[in-house]
Amino acid sequence: MKIGMDSSIMKGARNFQSLFGTLLPSAFTGPRDEFLACRETAWLGVTLNSSPVFDIFGPDAVKFLNSVCVNKDFGVFPDGTSKHVLICNDRGKMLADGVMIKTEDNHFRTYWLAPVIHYYMMASGMDVQGEYVNDEYFFQIDGPKSLEIMEKACQCDLHDIKFARNKKVKINGTDMLVHRLGMSGALAYEVHGKAKDAEVAYTRIREVLEEFGGKLQGFMNYPIINHTVGGYPNQFQHFWYPLHTSGEGLSEFFKKVGFFQARFTGSASDNVEDNFYVTPYDVGWGYLVNFDHDFMGKEELMKIAKNPPRKIVTLEWNAEDVGDVFMSQFRGKDVEPYEGIEYPGAHFEEPLDSHLRGDYVLADGKKIGVATGKTYAYHERRMISLAVIDKQYATQGNGVVVLWGSPGRAQKEIRAKVARYPYYDEEYRNETFDTEKIRRPKQNPLRK
Repeated sequence: MKIGMDSSIMKGARNFQSLFGTLLPSAFTGPRDEFLACRETAWLGVTLNSSPVFDIFGPDAVKFLNSVCVNKDFGVFPDGTSKHVLICNDRGKMLADGVMIKTEDNHFRTYWLAPVIHYYMMASGMDVQGEYVNDEYFFQIDGPKSLEIMEKACQCDLHDIKFARNKKVKINGTDMLVHRLGMSGALAYEVHGKAKDAEVAYTRIREVLEEFGGKLQGFMNYPIINHTVGGYPNQFQHFWYPLHTSGEGLSEFFKKVGFFQARFTGSASDNVEDNFYVTPYDVGWGYLVNFDHDFMGKEELMKIAKNPPRKIVTLEWNAEDVGDVFMSQFRGKDVEPYEGIEYPGAHFEEPLDSHLRGDYVLADGKKIGVATGKTYAYHERRMISLAVIDKQYATQGNGVVVLWGSPGRAQKEIRAKVARYPYYDEEYRNETFDTEKIRRPKQNPLRK
């Protein structure tokens, strides 16, 4: 969906940024204010309007998906549900992960699986087709008041939507799909509809959001906080894909489509292959792998599944050590400062620069893993990150060290300890929250 400067979506934004050709509001009130709304009321964001949306359809759609995805048979995929879908290369390293919704028999809508799934569809030789979808809006509303806000906005009861399920509703006479998913860990919903109806839908949801004291969230403040705190590893913060080392055909395809390559920084950037490319088991997604069918990477993943060597955890970083890194900027010209740590996300010195940072995790005098997605946890008032580490060190409370600093730069050992994963595990955790704890709306015969 294209967003113009005159759109109501841009109203009140302090600045703007383009992502994959989509203009987005970058910030409204600031990262702390925008994030904390998902713990107290709710935030409304439009960042995922930039998502690559790709439909797979045709007689062989199920056969094709089963041949490339690690998940359970798509032939028994119920309508009105979604799946977290993974595609791996022959080494078991992930090439794509995203969400898939079954819209009807032999028709599936994917988010963030393209362009990878597009390439394999063209190379499959099966009776299957695909096309990019450009006429859909994609909003998110995230926080404990999100259900009440959406029910008032669409004048309907949404209590029956379970996690990862969806429901078709109306908002001001336009069709909308409400899907119970989000990235902060709290109760949250995605809303999808035709791009021509985006202004109507957004304006109404925003009106109700503001009645409840909610906040708008900009692009810059969406990825840097939500995924790490929520315990949802993300390809732009915590890992990357071996798109140019997984076969000549795939590499050439990505050169043509121009999908950007990450720039790697941090102490672990000296070995991109081992430190930034991950298997499903590294990031806690082994439960998605189903060995009842043949798919790319199956043989290697079967070996790993017997005894996965690494585990994903949350790390809490020592406040004094973090402060020392920040203070190094002010010790005079004779002292080389450490790389900046004060920005809420993993970036340093160039907040708008797209790169992926990873720093070694040390214990017993050796490297045991990599920390990524460093961010502020505003609610808990901690500096945290995710980390994929050797599983023998993954016990909550264990002390480790993060080696902060890219090769050739000043480096600092920052003390850290293994914390709970996911970090946000309070009452409104989306996967487990019972919406019956929230009062149902009064039935309104004059629903809009």
